[in-house]
Amino acid sequence: MKNFHYNVPTEIFFGKGAIKNLNNIAKYGKRILLVYGRDSIKKMGLYDEVVKILDQADTTYIELTNVEPNPRIESVREGVVLCREHDIDVVLAVGGGSVIDCAKVVAAGAVYDGDAWDLVLHPDKIVDALPVVTVLTLAATGSEMNGNAVISDLKTREKLGTGSDMLKPKFSIMDPEHTFTVSKGMTAAGIADIMSHTFENYFTPVKGAYVQARICESLLKACIYYGPLAIEEPDNYEARANLMWAGSLAINGICSLGQQTAWTVHPMEHELSAYYDITHGVGLAILTPPWMRYVLSDETVDKFVEYGVNVWGLDADGDPFDVANVAIDKTEAFLKSLGLPMKLSEVGIDRQYFEEMAKNCEERTQEGYVPLTYRDSIAIFEAAL
Repeated sequence: MKNFHYNVPTEIFFGKGAIKNLNNIAKYGKRILLVYGRDSIKKMGLYDEVVKILDQADTTYIELTNVEPNPRIESVREGVVLCREHDIDVVLAVGGGSVIDCAKVVAAGAVYDGDAWDLVLHPDKIVDALPVVTVLTLAATGSEMNGNAVISDLKTREKLGTGSDMLKPKFSIMDPEHTFTVSKGMTAAGIADIMSHTFENYFTPVKGAYVQARICESLLKACIYYGPLAIEEPDNYEARANLMWAGSLAINGICSLGQQTAWTVHPMEHELSAYYDITHGVGLAILTPPWMRYVLSDETVDKFVEYGVNVWGLDADGDPFDVANVAIDKTEAFLKSLGLPMKLSEVGIDRQYFEEMAKNCEERTQEGYVPLTYRDSIAIFEAAL
């Protein structure tokens, strides 16, 4: 296990009725930028709850609305303008990961002299940011408890991650009841996202991080157990609560401490989203089993056996490659059972841009569990077709 420094300053208010704690926002300022997506928070009544609390806290708010899935740099720029025009003190995101990611970069862009896209290309330029507060409505990205954000520029076909401790929310409201109205498709995509975050931390060349590995396995087992329940029973509080907390733990740093976790599947999927604007979790579900099969080798087979035995309950006896392949098959079958597409062709993607996308992400895929050249990425894209 490698040395590490761990600091998650985000305060979490979790559970039924946690929204009442939103009044704590006033200690960070009185002028608020309220960021959300389309009309889902209004249909579920959450918008009315939020603005009522903001009014009671004697704050004023300006709205940045219609933030897109795979949030666009144009929305970030719009939010930065609003922050400057209205002398905003704090940025409040009410929604899923896309809304929160957008809010984070708005918060940094509001105190940066240049264009906000600079902060996506060069995270080291994030040296300050307005306070960020979140109200989570989708278990998926874990953005409510980390300093990461992913922003897209569809004009240049770029979807890139950035990050800084400055972007970590001051506090996050996590009420599983706020996810009851999430559709089956988006619930499934969120589960795939959580599992992918966990896989990227679990499959690592670093030895001896026993605790982190067992945490990862527990999160994966939680997704496997509670995922189908949440899809079939959308108002199952226990299922929604466990998935929501798993989403946070998968990417708040606790799984990656002391490990080498340069990710490879995520950079590949970011290319798919940048070129085709598909749902992030869907792209991850499609790419994960082909990636697993591609990186399975004499050097990695023991880790896949560990995964198969500890997560899927497989018998470790027998040929290790047989155990590993059964584990991969079970992973694919589970994702498919959630109703997720498992081929790129199912979401309208052909091989037209495979080489271009693979070359774009090559720099980001060469430090992972198994380093990937652009030719390797092309082969995985082809296997996912």
